[in-house]
Amino acid sequence: MILTTTPNVEGQNIEHYYGIVVGEAVMGANVLKDFFASVRDFVGGRSGSYEDELTKARKFAFSELEQEARIMGANAVVGIAIDYEVVGQKGSMLMVSISGTAVKLNAH
Repeated sequence: MILTTTPNVEGQNIEHYYGIVVGEAVMGANVLKDFFASVRDFVGGRSGSYEDELTKARKFAFSELEQEARIMGANAVVGIAIDYEVVGQKGSMLMVSISGTAVKLNAH
């Protein structure tokens, strides 16, 4: 499965457009991670715990997007957009939403 942010794939034609596919993941950030992240924000540096959660959420959302595209019969998803949001009460949840267009590619 080819996944790309570009509207097409060089050297291949789009034979069929199946439609928009979406993958979403919402992950909770627990209180302990929030505490250590706030300490790290105060003293500077990166928040590894949040980065890990975002990585997990992004991988899950991509997997969901790819699965939805396969079910439609696609062999690629083009025009992918990735959106990160903080949701929930007091921003306690991290959300990754990935969308794109499921297509069937046919080489020249």
